[in-house]
Amino acid sequence: MAFRYLSAGESHGPCLSVIVEGVPTGLPLDAEMLAADLAKRQLKAGAGGRMAIETDRAEILAGVMQGLTTGAPIALQIVNKDHAAWKGREVPAYTTARPGHADLAACVKYGFNDIRQALERSSARETACRVAVGAIARQFLAAFGIKARSYVASLGAVPEAKVTEAEAFAFAETSESRAPSQAQEDAYTNTIHIAKSKGETLGGVIALEVTGLPVGLGSYVTPDRRLDARLAAAVMSVNAIKGVEIGDAFTGAATPGSELHDPIVRDETGAIVRPTNRCGGLEAGMTTGQPLRLRVAMKPIPTTIIPQKSIDLATGEAATTTYERSDTCPVPRACVVIESVVLIELATALMEKLGGDTLDEMLARFKTLPTPDTIRLSPASKIFWP
Repeated sequence: MAFRYLSAGESHGPCLSVIVEGVPTGLPLDAEMLAADLAKRQLKAGAGGRMAIETDRAEILAGVMQGLTTGAPIALQIVNKDHAAWKGREVPAYTTARPGHADLAACVKYGFNDIRQALERSSARETACRVAVGAIARQFLAAFGIKARSYVASLGAVPEAKVTEAEAFAFAETSESRAPSQAQEDAYTNTIHIAKSKGETLGGVIALEVTGLPVGLGSYVTPDRRLDARLAAAVMSVNAIKGVEIGDAFTGAATPGSELHDPIVRDETGAIVRPTNRCGGLEAGMTTGQPLRLRVAMKPIPTTIIPQKSIDLATGEAATTTYERSDTCPVPRACVVIESVVLIELATALMEKLGGDTLDEMLARFKTLPTPDTIRLSPASKIFWP
């Protein structure tokens, strides 16, 4: 069994549609569970005009009966309220390629003579689909005690806060900008205000943690089964994401190997444990059972009020970009998007590990999986777990 989905729809089309396959029978699911995550994607801090129009709701059209999944494909639909403003409207061709967008490469690749043919689908509006699917994955993983949380570690040139990760994750849940502390919240709000007044945009870094994972999701046996590779690909597929770090990857690159790698020791109960987690919960493409730790770099959104140099593809003449509408800083809203794509990959990996068609049989099998506190050495020095 594999958790997979296919989305369709454009930024200003009538709706976004998603088919989700592989969800086992018996998972509690309703529209309100999806709405909670979709609301996080619409945080107002740094958001543009569209967030004043859309109030996203994912309608469940198939695959759920009496509040439980049936095992059949789940069909979701998210209506685009902004479609009404564009319906029947004569929209002139858009021919000035915007730096940082799909515009130029897409027109060359597909032979478009109107950039809107690319930008409608390449728009970050599509991430609403992934958040809806991620909400299903979140509900599935929560049944096994697996949970994700995130915060904005840095925004623009604001330096990172000196707070513990526990404090950061807790405060972010109450913060409109997903900040890790009140001081950062104030700094982020001020920085966004200044950028908006100048017609600029801002990027930032998102920190993510997933807890409750068992040992051994993923594999090293072939490249496409390595969970670190799958997670990196999923995160990099999100609009404007330019980098992903697992554990202490970048600081670790400058650290001697004997000081970087997490020691393997036995605690007072005899369990095999690691007192540190610099690997970020992944080694050789497999989970270690420790918290999964990711940091994700998001570039400033490329649609700026300030005109940028470009070319009019219809005439070949020099031109400057024109502004329609965009966010000043999408980083706070991107937190739930990053959580979603990570949870989708983890749900897939867990389903591959457990097999089965119903949630109950998966739960029973999950109880037999090793966790860090159950790994022991037998008298014959062979690893086993009770």
